[in-house]
Amino acid sequence: MTAVTAITDERADDENTDDENGDGGRWDDGLIARRADGWDEAGEDGTDSEEDPWGEVHVPIGGPYVGPLRVRLDALRELIGLSRTRLDGKTLAEAGRVLDEAAARQRLSSRHTVVAIAGATGSGKSTLFNALAEVPLSETGLRRPTTAAPIACTWSEGAAGLLDRLAIPPRLRRRPLAGGDEELYGLVLVDLPDHDSALVRHREQVDRVVALVDAVIWVVDPEKYADAALHERYLRPLAGHAEITFVVLNQIDRLPGEAADQVLDDLRRLLDEDGMALGEHGEPGATVLALSALTGEGVGELRELIGKFVQDRNAAARRLSADVDAAAAKLRSVYLADGHTGLHERSREDFAARLAEAIGANAAGEAAEREWRRNASRACGTPWLRLWRWYERMRTPGSGLPEPAAPVEDELTARQRVEQAVRTVADEAAAGLPAPWAQAVREAAVRGADGLPEALDELAAREAAATNGRPLRPAWWPAAVLAQASMTLVQIFGGLWLVGQIIGVLKPGLLPPVLLMVAGIVGGPLVEWACAAAVRGPARRYGQDAQRRLREAASGCGRAKVLDPIAGELMRYREVREQYATVSGKAGAGRAGGGSGIGGGGTVRLLG
Repeated sequence: MTAVTAITDERADDENTDDENGDGGRWDDGLIARRADGWDEAGEDGTDSEEDPWGEVHVPIGGPYVGPLRVRLDALRELIGLSRTRLDGKTLAEAGRVLDEAAARQRLSSRHTVVAIAGATGSGKSTLFNALAEVPLSETGLRRPTTAAPIACTWSEGAAGLLDRLAIPPRLRRRPLAGGDEELYGLVLVDLPDHDSALVRHREQVDRVVALVDAVIWVVDPEKYADAALHERYLRPLAGHAEITFVVLNQIDRLPGEAADQVLDDLRRLLDEDGMALGEHGEPGATVLALSALTGEGVGELRELIGKFVQDRNAAARRLSADVDAAAAKLRSVYLADGHTGLHERSREDFAARLAEAIGANAAGEAAEREWRRNASRACGTPWLRLWRWYERMRTPGSGLPEPAAPVEDELTARQRVEQAVRTVADEAAAGLPAPWAQAVREAAVRGADGLPEALDELAAREAAATNGRPLRPAWWPAAVLAQASMTLVQIFGGLWLVGQIIGVLKPGLLPPVLLMVAGIVGGPLVEWACAAAVRGPARRYGQDAQRRLREAASGCGRAKVLDPIAGELMRYREVREQYATVSGKAGAGRAGGGSGIGGGGTVRLLG
């Protein structure tokens, strides 16, 4: 059967016919389609120069999107910008495509709604296309595939840009008789090839157009409504686009009795399993109904629903919002953390402790404490005890050599401890983060750790040089030295007194000089013991202070080189996480057209 067609090229459709017919701007191709009285010429860019017959002026979107949709698009654009150095281009490809399509649709007509009719072979989509247009525009018949290329029918002028975007040539653009029903004004209806066609190019055209139109009418028949190819390839992946989806059970005239209702209920069940919300009881979702395009049963109801859908003029925003939802869903795994993330204070303290251990802070504190006690012993000890110790050292072979220095930890072992500390804190900071951001945290830690062992060695040398020399002494040390000297003088005086009595120089009397000597002999060790007991606290504090200074120096170096870069990456992740929450509709940016976004997950905490 050869279709009667009315071919229009909306960019250069009237010039030749106007000149030939001399009708002063009236459009008449000589076939079925006619230009209704009162219709004015559309410009080459698809814009009307004057009011249309229904009193409306065509105003393209032109400027930026407004409302929640604009907020989400801006957040998506910011999200991609922040993520380019962390995520590969393949991961961000879908989000970039959504932004490109949003920009492309924004430049085109806002009063037109592009609706595609898609279906399987023999489902009757072309028949439904003709029934909605009320004229035979698309070829129907038994030969398969009947529809070899998308065919468009427009109910008003100014849609040339939209059809160019769909790559539908002028020869496949149609008009209904006398402009069609007023209720469908602004509709651009596209009849697609079979989505299950044996020809690959037909399926490719379906995929391409379905991704660009504002809404889709899926036509199914009683035999193929449960076809896995339809549900798995289209309906299930497009479940989030339920608000712009019509699912039509065609050919109900072939079903006897209540069979149509049973098949329709089963179709609703399959759509529910696909995850597609159904627009029932006033809830937003897909429109599901049964009709017969051949007999006309139910076609009027579908036309009425489409007319209301078109007159709302928010289908493009709904489609774009659903695309943003789909892009956000694909990015969910690279932005949502598993629980709470961040660098806890305990992790920071453990990192500082490991660096302090690697730099030898504990050993340095113990050495400082021993040095303090040694100096105290030298200053407060009895002269006879120090003389005896000197004698013992001289008598013992090799004891006169200087005391060996405390063993220094092998440099390789210290470097390994530093590297282990960096790996541990990086793993703790990356715990729970999505893989790309966890990798970024680890890389930041590794970059910061470059040169950290050398910096710690320099700090240790500087601290050792600062503490090299005689340690500070408490205020009571001079009194202890004076007391020890007094005890020595008492011993010497008692001894001399006793010697003078022995040689007869002094008057005999043993008790006084003996008591003086005993007092000096016993008092010297008592003073030394008291000083040793009193020096324990100051020596411990002196060692702890030396350990603290070295620990703080190591901690500051580790913070500047490792912890700060890690915190920077966590801050960046928190920023992209907030942008993702806005994109997914969980940050006060509702879905344009009445839908809801997706989101959830963890938050980032930067503790300490």
